[in-house]
Amino acid sequence: MFSIGDFARLGRVSVRMLRHYDALGLLRPARVDHATGYRYYEAGQLSRLNRLIALKDLGLTLEQVGRILEQKVGPEELHGMLRLRRAELAARLADESMRLARVEARLRLIETEGLMSVDVVVKSVPAVRLAELSGIAESYESEKISPVIQPLYDELCRLICEAGLAVTGPTVAYYEQVPEGVRVHAGAPVNAEPGGAYDFDIVDLPAIEQAATVIHHGTMDQADLTTQRLAQWIEENGYRSSGFAREVYLTYGHGDPATWVTELQEPISRDV
Repeated sequence: MFSIGDFARLGRVSVRMLRHYDALGLLRPARVDHATGYRYYEAGQLSRLNRLIALKDLGLTLEQVGRILEQKVGPEELHGMLRLRRAELAARLADESMRLARVEARLRLIETEGLMSVDVVVKSVPAVRLAELSGIAESYESEKISPVIQPLYDELCRLICEAGLAVTGPTVAYYEQVPEGVRVHAGAPVNAEPGGAYDFDIVDLPAIEQAATVIHHGTMDQADLTTQRLAQWIEENGYRSSGFAREVYLTYGHGDPATWVTELQEPISRDV
């Protein structure tokens, strides 16, 4: 048998915590010296301690831990419970990481207000024929758009390949507000005639007579700063937006995301 101090050392817990578990009936000592009150534990009790700590560290209350331990859950069932709880915590951590990234992005927007400009080019944009799939996102927030647009492009590329067509230029995305949220359009230029028996739409995006364009480097999750600077330039130079903005992915999806290049195209007209 081991004294409470030795058992605490072996189990990597504190003596105070072992006394607390004893008081709650979660982990009783194997023996208590009635003369001295000293607690003694057996090595076999480390198994129960390990389960207790693992369940507690996964966010269960001690009351919940006690019920699970009393049910004498077997190793396989316990592992399944722990894996499920671990997946829940991992998802929560991912959500919090995304939230932190959004906060940092907004802070960058605030910190750089009025300090930096963008190189805007006003030009005409030719019409383009696209193979296209679309889907609905809840809002324009990056975390709502990304889970919708990426699967659309994955599916579109597969369908274009199956149709025996070739992509003839950079892929294009554009968005429109609809009652359900935002319709996300994922397109790729192709040489194909409308009305064909395809599992995607063939659409003709019209030419843009005047577009304010700017190059963004990095992922689209980081494009808010570039987009807002473009909006400021449009207003400061006497223009207004006059149509659906487009994203043209010049270099995307390969290698370091920092090397990805996207041209943002905002149709404009003179503010009157």
